[in-house]
Amino acid sequence: MPADDRITLLPNPRQLHRRPGICRAVPHFTIDAKLAPENGYRITLTSDRAQIITADPAALFYARQTLTQLHRQFGDALPCLEIEDYPDFPVRGVLLDISRDKVPTMETLFSVIDWLAELKINQLQLYTEHTFAYAGHETVWRDASPMTADEIRRLDAYCRDRFIDLVPNQNSLGHMERWLKHPKYLPLAESPSGADTPWGFRWDGPVSLCPTDPASLELIAELYAQLLPNFSSPLFNVGCDETFDIGQGRSKQICQKRGVGRVYLDFLRQISQLAATHNRRIQFWADGILEHPDLISEVPKGAIALAWGYEADHPFDENAKNLSSAGLPFYVCPGTSSWCSIAGRTGNMLANQIAAAEAGLRHGAIGYLNTDWGDFGHLQYWPASFPGLATGAAMSWCLQSNRNLALEDALDLHVFMDNAGVMGKLACDLGNVYQAVGKLIPNRSALFNILVPSSARKDPLEGIKLSGLDAAEHAIARATQSLDCARMNRPDADLIRAEFASAAAMLTHACRKGRRQLGGDESGESLSEDLRRIIQSHRECWLARNRPGGLPDSIRRLADNFQQY
Repeated sequence: MPADDRITLLPNPRQLHRRPGICRAVPHFTIDAKLAPENGYRITLTSDRAQIITADPAALFYARQTLTQLHRQFGDALPCLEIEDYPDFPVRGVLLDISRDKVPTMETLFSVIDWLAELKINQLQLYTEHTFAYAGHETVWRDASPMTADEIRRLDAYCRDRFIDLVPNQNSLGHMERWLKHPKYLPLAESPSGADTPWGFRWDGPVSLCPTDPASLELIAELYAQLLPNFSSPLFNVGCDETFDIGQGRSKQICQKRGVGRVYLDFLRQISQLAATHNRRIQFWADGILEHPDLISEVPKGAIALAWGYEADHPFDENAKNLSSAGLPFYVCPGTSSWCSIAGRTGNMLANQIAAAEAGLRHGAIGYLNTDWGDFGHLQYWPASFPGLATGAAMSWCLQSNRNLALEDALDLHVFMDNAGVMGKLACDLGNVYQAVGKLIPNRSALFNILVPSSARKDPLEGIKLSGLDAAEHAIARATQSLDCARMNRPDADLIRAEFASAAAMLTHACRKGRRQLGGDESGESLSEDLRRIIQSHRECWLARNRPGGLPDSIRRLADNFQQY
């Protein structure tokens, strides 16, 4: 926890000047667009006055969040100060993956929205492939515990009350595996039997819709007609990322004649027109068009490109420059680095998010969308994303004042609400265990690949030594040794302890499994017993925040290890 005399806010405001004295005055609020920049506010606290001037109702809401955080730290005896604050990015968003097995309960989603609102986030997307209950397509979502239309409408209203735009999201070309695996939809696939990937391996099974098949567009039109009326947002994320199979299957001849980029762009235009019939402006993942920079200027007018990348060295600057030079509005889209890691990758996350903010500000991005994915079973628990989501909120609000954010203190005070000052450091340290192994892998951790070998593109133990596994296991123990000392003032405090304990057990198990495969003295029987306990804990932690659909698939990722023991 921060010292009593130091002001800790999340995000840090643009300017904060502390004055001597204590303020106990009742706040007086004024809304006047002439006195503050858009979404901006000024707070003046003196010994006899508490004045808050805001530009608009959203700014008033943000000012109240800042006051809430001041009261959390200082109670009713607020320090005298002056704050002037407004955001760097007009749009500060979060995308949560609810298609890779884990669909949160409504109670969880409401609590997430409340927290994001306090962090001054103003856009939320729930990434969907197959987890909306489309009428007539029950085969696709039957076992997924999907979101319903009524639930979306309730969330939409809840977000509006907190100045958050709930943007509809439906992948519309690539990442349609959960649809195309069913016989009814397989005829729509570009490459039904799989395709070569740009990462050096072959993907088994279908990935994308065939962009030249009119029936693909008919399916998408039907989905849009069911999904979009439940949202009030004028925006719509149509996805269209990682369409690496296009041109390898049914559209091969047309792609050879017209070019893969042109075929992709034609399909993007068609779905943009579909969205326009619902009065929606599309967002789309920019990787497909960035591969064909000569076509960027032909992207449908008004479309917003989402320039995503999740590594510390991702070329945000180059990509942002290309989009900006073509006059295409865009967001920068880093990530929390939580997925395929169990506990996060703290060091990578910090560098990734700062680089995105720098490039976005330099080249005029209109938004910053922080992404939180769930690839390969969504084995990370919700608190593993806290550091990344908090950091993204801070960097997208004001990079200058948050570049050196005291993240651990901010997490303790405003996220974990830990009076013992344990959890912020614990979360960040456990998120850095990936470095101790001695082998860094893009978009994942080495321990995750050992635990979930189906996620590895090569031998998961290649380049790993026994000494690295030993170092990682010691790092896990050091990071979590104070877990029982935490004093979190949250209703889910016991659950958070269980989630971190389960995450630590998974990481430790990966160390033990790797040690056995490298010739160590770990017993297969002992590993089997350990894995049974981990699976039981995973089941309990999952069901505490999420719906049951998808849990069997997630558990299968772990249970596959029994065959090796």
